[in-house]
Amino acid sequence: MAGVKRKKVTIVDVAAKAGVSKTTISRYLNGKFEYMSEESRQRIADVIEELGYRPNSLARSLKSKQSFLLGVIVSDITSPFSPILLKGISDCCERFGYRILIANSDDEPRKERDYIMNMVDQSVDGIILNTTGGNDEFLRETAETGMRFVLADRTIDLDIFDTVHSADRNAIDQMLGYLKGEGYESVGFFTQPLTNSTRIHRCQVFREMYDKYFEGNAQVYFMEKKQRDANVMQDFMRRNLGKRHAIFTGNGVVTLRVVQTMHDFGIEFPKETGLCGFDDWEWMNLVGGGITTIGQPTYEVGKECVKRMMHLLHHPHFGTVKNVELPCQLNFRSST
Repeated sequence: MAGVKRKKVTIVDVAAKAGVSKTTISRYLNGKFEYMSEESRQRIADVIEELGYRPNSLARSLKSKQSFLLGVIVSDITSPFSPILLKGISDCCERFGYRILIANSDDEPRKERDYIMNMVDQSVDGIILNTTGGNDEFLRETAETGMRFVLADRTIDLDIFDTVHSADRNAIDQMLGYLKGEGYESVGFFTQPLTNSTRIHRCQVFREMYDKYFEGNAQVYFMEKKQRDANVMQDFMRRNLGKRHAIFTGNGVVTLRVVQTMHDFGIEFPKETGLCGFDDWEWMNLVGGGITTIGQPTYEVGKECVKRMMHLLHHPHFGTVKNVELPCQLNFRSST
C-alpha cells in the first residue's frame, strides 16, 4: 500500500529466520566463522540476502572504531577480469556490511602507491590489492603501520600477506597434457611483458611443464606493442613450419590480440594452428566453434579475498599467512 513504510530488517529477524542466536549472527558479520558450521554460514548468508538485511555501518563504526570501509585497487580496470573480481568483492562485502572504495592503478606502481596512501588517509580498515608489482618494499612498510592487505590474483616475494589466486600450475599441466594427447608437436606461449607476478608465474610454469610433454626448448612470445603483433605471429608460424602447433595465451587480453592478428593474416584455427589460453570470457565461445580456455574462478577469488580480510580484521593475532588457491575449469572447444 502506498505510503506504508516497510519495516526495517534487524539482526533479530535474521537470527529468527536462520534459526540461530543473535550472537551467532554477530559472529558471522564479524568474520568469526570458526564458531559455526559451514551449513550455518551458508544458511545465514542466504537469509541475509533473502531479507535484504544491511548492518548499520555508522552504529557499528562508532562502537568498534572501525570505518567498515575497504579499499580495492585493480591494476587494469579495462580488462574484463576486473569487473568480475570487483563483483565478487562487492557481493561479499555487502553481506558483511562493508562498503568499498575502488581505484584503478593503470599498471603504474606510482599510481598504486598514491592510491594506497589516499585510502590510508580515508581510514579504510584494509585493502584488497591486485598489485601492479614493483611495490614490495612500500607494501611491507605500509603493513608495518597496521594496514591490512589481501592480494587478489597476485603474489609477491614477501611472505607476509594473505593471497588468493587460481591454481595455475595444475591448469597449465592439464592443458599441455591435453594438447600432447591431441597430437600437437609444439606449443608457443604468448604473453604480455612480465610486469606482475601472475604473468611471471605462468611463464615459469609453462617453461617447466613444457619439457614434460614436448621436445625442444619452450617457445615464449611477448605481445608488447600492438603494432608488432604481426611480427610476433610471423616469427611463431615460421619457426613451427611443418609441425602441428598451437598457441597458448597467458590471459584473455592476449587471446583477443592473437585472434585479431590471425584474422589479419587469414590464419584459421585449428586448421593451421591450435589456440587455447587463460580466461573464459563470453565472446570466446562465439569465435568459430569456440576457443579452448582455462576458466579462472575470478568471482570466487573476489569473495575469498573478503573472507580473508574479515579474518585478518577480527582475528589479528590468530593464525599464519594463508595462500589460497582456487581450482580452474578447463573448457575444451573446437579451436584445438
